[in-house]
Amino acid sequence: MYTDKVMEYFQNPKNVGEIKAADGVGEVGSPACGDIMRMYLEIEDNIIKDVKFKTFGCGAAVATSSMATEMIKGKTIEEAEKITNKMVVSELGGLPQEKIHCSVLAEQAIRAAIKDYKSKQENN
Repeated sequence: MYTDKVMEYFQNPKNVGEIKAADGVGEVGSPACGDIMRMYLEIEDNIIKDVKFKTFGCGAAVATSSMATEMIKGKTIEEAEKITNKMVVSELGGLPQEKIHCSVLAEQAIRAAIKDYKSKQENN
């Protein structure tokens, strides 16, 4: 059902936690399945220096959150904004069709955190 990579990222997720005084925070959720993702960004000179996440949800939600953080760390904001759920699924080696919505949440969490960062910049 799940690839070895999905299981690895579920059982040993990377970048779990939160960043105090994060530059951007995004939270998204799916009431239908109960998954909630919160992503924290530390940005310096337009580069995502650090990223952490907290996810309440199934194994696929944890794995996609973890993979998404790995994919954007060290990237520019513009590069991170181009990450799609299909790219996250591909990096994980696939997901069962009924779990694709988890990858969509991971993409949305990235976008929400970047949007929060940008709104804070505009208000400074």
